[in-house]
Amino acid sequence: MKAYDLKLLSNRQVSARYWHMVVDASAVEDNVQPGQFFNIRCGNTYSPLLRRPFSIYRINKNTLEFLYLVKGEGTKKLTELEKGETINLFGPLGVPFSLEKEDQTILLLARGVGIATLAALAQEANEMGIKTVAILSARTRDDLLATEALHSFGAEVYKVTEEEGTSDVENVRQILHRILDTHLINRLFTCGSKRLSVLLQGIGKERGIPGQIALEEHMGCGMGVCYACVCDIQRSGAKHSVKVCQDGPVFSLEEVVLA
Repeated sequence: MKAYDLKLLSNRQVSARYWHMVVDASAVEDNVQPGQFFNIRCGNTYSPLLRRPFSIYRINKNTLEFLYLVKGEGTKKLTELEKGETINLFGPLGVPFSLEKEDQTILLLARGVGIATLAALAQEANEMGIKTVAILSARTRDDLLATEALHSFGAEVYKVTEEEGTSDVENVRQILHRILDTHLINRLFTCGSKRLSVLLQGIGKERGIPGQIALEEHMGCGMGVCYACVCDIQRSGAKHSVKVCQDGPVFSLEEVVLA
């Protein structure tokens, strides 16, 4: 991992709340993997001081793509950057998702910006010849921005939204059971919603299917120094505190303490 000054190839608004950013990554020396993130400086000044962590949306040969929610001062500053400008990224950071060559079909359950985190995983699965089934949850249909990307990776996609009254946990539970009854799912992946992660954790345990979760936490440094992103995991019969930025953001779904 290292800091890179990369050229911004595109930075445009793609919905009422989300922006899509593409950077020239030809200078990035590290192998970037799904589930990892970059700590990005949001602008050409040091205000805001802290960088913002962004998971990778799509990984291409010479470019990296990020899908981000405009929420606070940092992301608002980020929208002011234009094509051709330079942006400073530090990374790649964190533990990535892992797929097995023996996997035939995986299931993704994502909510909100967590959809972007799992899109890169669907991309990798497609390249490995692994089928993807995905349930995407969002406030509105306008926020289901990764749908087309997932379709391009050959994914079977189910969409639920608050706008349509279909995103409640019980409805998602029914969809999950229908999928698991009709597909041989080898592995489960989730990101973006605690309540949906709790649901998937329980179903995975019930059906004996292993899973992984990418956790979202507020980070100060992104390197494990400041201890701002600590969470609990249950391992070997004991509870341990770990740092999401360094020990994660991807963890075993079975081990993470969500309740």
